Amino acid sequence: MHPSRPRRTGHDLKLRYSREVVAAAWERIRSEKYEDFWGPFDARFHFRPKEHPGITEPAASVTVDLTPIFAGTPAEFAAGQSAVNAVALAAMTRVFAATDRLVVLDWQHASWWFRPQLHAIADDQQWPIPVFPDGDYYAFLAEDMSTGTFGHPWEQTLCVWGKLMPVLAPMLTAWLPVKRSMP
Repeated sequence: MHPSRPRRTGHDLKLRYSREVVAAAWERIRSEKYEDFWGPFDARFHFRPKEHPGITEPAASVTVDLTPIFAGTPAEFAAGQSAVNAVALAAMTRVFAATDRLVVLDWQHASWWFRPQLHAIADDQQWPIPVFPDGDYYAFLAEDMSTGTFGHPWEQTLCVWGKLMPVLAPMLTAWLPVKRSMP
């Protein structure tokens, strides 16, 4: 080993690998215009801020009531929020291939590309945009918008549809009530 180079440990390599994975899992979409993502989302789902529901919910969707989480103590809220994000990630890793990326919409903020498989294996699993709607409208969508989630912070709901619905909805409704179900 060269005396001027520090010795790399397994921990150092793991940290470096972890940072690379997180960077690859989340990619901010640069030079985005409303028409790029929110326009098609609005055209398909008729997004209506501050209305209940906030979108025209797709056929074969389930909207989960998050009110029990919002009504909890600060610790219960934090644990519930983390649980929803963790369960959503588990469902996404079952539904989407390692090469799939989702578009993540955060109303009036930048959008992101998200690779659930890479996020799941990262040591640092911070969410730049969470699935749980903790103060804004969030949508996690397959690029063709056939599958996804839409979080409504004021209604305190999470709508799930497409390939995610039969996987994620049962995981959530095992401990949270159903607000609406579209046949």
